[in-house]
Amino acid sequence: MARLPRLTLAGYPHHIILRGNNRQAIFMDSADHQRMLALLQTHAKEQGVQLHAYVLMSNHLHLLLTPQENNSLPKMMQAVGRAYVLYFNKRHTRSGTLWEGRYRSALIQTERYLLACMAYIDLNPVRAGMVAQAADYPWSSHSHYIGRQSEAWLTPHPLYWSLGNTPFAREAAYAGMVQAGIDQKQQQALTSSALSGWALGEEKFVQGLQKHTPRRVNPAKAGRPFGKKPVQSVPD
Repeated sequence: MARLPRLTLAGYPHHIILRGNNRQAIFMDSADHQRMLALLQTHAKEQGVQLHAYVLMSNHLHLLLTPQENNSLPKMMQAVGRAYVLYFNKRHTRSGTLWEGRYRSALIQTERYLLACMAYIDLNPVRAGMVAQAADYPWSSHSHYIGRQSEAWLTPHPLYWSLGNTPFAREAAYAGMVQAGIDQKQQQALTSSALSGWALGEEKFVQGLQKHTPRRVNPAKAGRPFGKKPVQSVPD
């Protein structure tokens, strides 16, 4: 069975996962991290993609972004992936593939999941046992959003701005949200949606998305042809 094309729609936030092949390391040192950040900054700007949040783990990365055109996201990821492999192979005297196939992505409902996805991304190093707190990890956008450093190339989403009327209020509110964590249900939904490629949101939102694309946005019920009944959303 042919694999579905990725679901990418302009103006909606997307959660991206890109993994190293066979769980191999894709960052060996700080120079590798810095190169990836430089590539993300360059190609996000060139392709018209607003990058909201990121985390660079040892063998994979997560991004939260909003493309301005339907083809902006795949163009950006293709450019970043190719450029980084050329750099990495040359610098570390190796050849061959680096990525575990295609990047994974899920379109997410803004109001329901965007801030939760930011916290999910920030908490990756904590879940992996690499640091005790998200603020202790240097290769994520968390420090930017709590006011410890500035990364002007990031684009804060309007929902982040709504957390407070002043920078201090927003930073404190966001820090508290991440420290409180997200529940297991949200964490599982964010992971499974990105790995499967299905849209993540309430039923009404998912059904509305289907009007904008011929590509299925959620799996049809077993044994029922697509289009006969409304697709199911992630349960509340």
